[in-house]
Amino acid sequence: MTADPPHHRIDPPEWLSRGAPAGVLAALPGARVVGGAVRDLLAGREVHDVDVAVALPPEEASRLLRDAGIKVFETGLAHGTVTAVLEHQPVEVTSLRRDVLTDGRHAQVAWSTDWREDAARRDFTINAMSMDAAGRLWDYFGGREDLAAGRVRFVGDPATRMAEDYLRLLRFFRFQARYGRGAPDAAALAAIHEAVPGLARLSAERVWMELKRLLEAPDPSGALALMREAGVLRAILPEVGEAGPLCRLLAAGAPADPLLRLAALLAPGSGAEGLARRLRFSTAEAERLRRLLDPALRPGPELDGPALRRWLAEVPAGLPADLAWLAEALDGTERAGLRARIAATPRPVFPLQGRDALAAGIPAGPGVGQALARVRRWWLDGGCDADADACRAVLRRH
Repeated sequence: MTADPPHHRIDPPEWLSRGAPAGVLAALPGARVVGGAVRDLLAGREVHDVDVAVALPPEEASRLLRDAGIKVFETGLAHGTVTAVLEHQPVEVTSLRRDVLTDGRHAQVAWSTDWREDAARRDFTINAMSMDAAGRLWDYFGGREDLAAGRVRFVGDPATRMAEDYLRLLRFFRFQARYGRGAPDAAALAAIHEAVPGLARLSAERVWMELKRLLEAPDPSGALALMREAGVLRAILPEVGEAGPLCRLLAAGAPADPLLRLAALLAPGSGAEGLARRLRFSTAEAERLRRLLDPALRPGPELDGPALRRWLAEVPAGLPADLAWLAEALDGTERAGLRARIAATPRPVFPLQGRDALAAGIPAGPGVGQALARVRRWWLDGGCDADADACRAVLRRH
């Protein structure tokens, strides 16, 4: 075991003194917080998930946790990971590992007691730091300095790291978007260019997961530009178009919504169905992207009054503002006024249902839907102003 002294000491955060993280660290001798929690603590960002590592086999770690009254779920035992739950808060606990065999995506591992060896198998220096409950920070590869400099750098040789797991190629750009500043690491970009064919070994679900996380970054445009230059973006998203629409969307201050940003990133005329099928979108994601890309739903900048109410009634709830953002990004015509009108206009809802048609004497069957459709068209033509009584009167005349 390598006995490296801590490189730094920092004030331990409040969340280390209470709740699940404190309980887990107290139950496991020598355990440390690892990865993203340490990185975001040092970056001054909110910490969402706390992961812990321990120099014990997973079975021994599980026993100690249970002895301390902590619930344990064996969520990834083959990879040395269990989930400890205390006060309804989950903490992933992973045994120190070393890779025995890698295939470009998965690894066979063996347990280790060497913290440096475990840190050496992580992707980036900013993710390879660890910290104990007293605030002692272990930083074997200069992660703290890289974080301060806005430098995303692989641990060790970039080509080797990616050959172990090609998902790291995409993760580089995600972390570049969130933590990178200035010129990107030249060695990483050179290795990425050579590693692009390895992306074909990744599952569609993992590709979409990484792309979605990248698109959720406050400003992903720089990282996406690097992906274009390296040939990565077209390899995973052959439907990609020009950068202009996404840049306009970001400049206008649109929400950091990955599907909205994806719609702006695609070339004109791109269909949602093939892309959604290839990247294994959920049904809801596929349907939302289809509607975002539908030119018939896209509003003009002057939409107002009865025409605006008709449009709001026809467009599914939750989409009008996004369609206005996207229309502005695609044609470059400012739509702040339209977005304000959308926000100030309640979405009209057709006031009749099937029971109204039955009460009007229309026999059950297809005629009910047909009658309601005729009245709804009349309601739409009138600017969606007619109330239920007026609509029922028209229904009776039909």
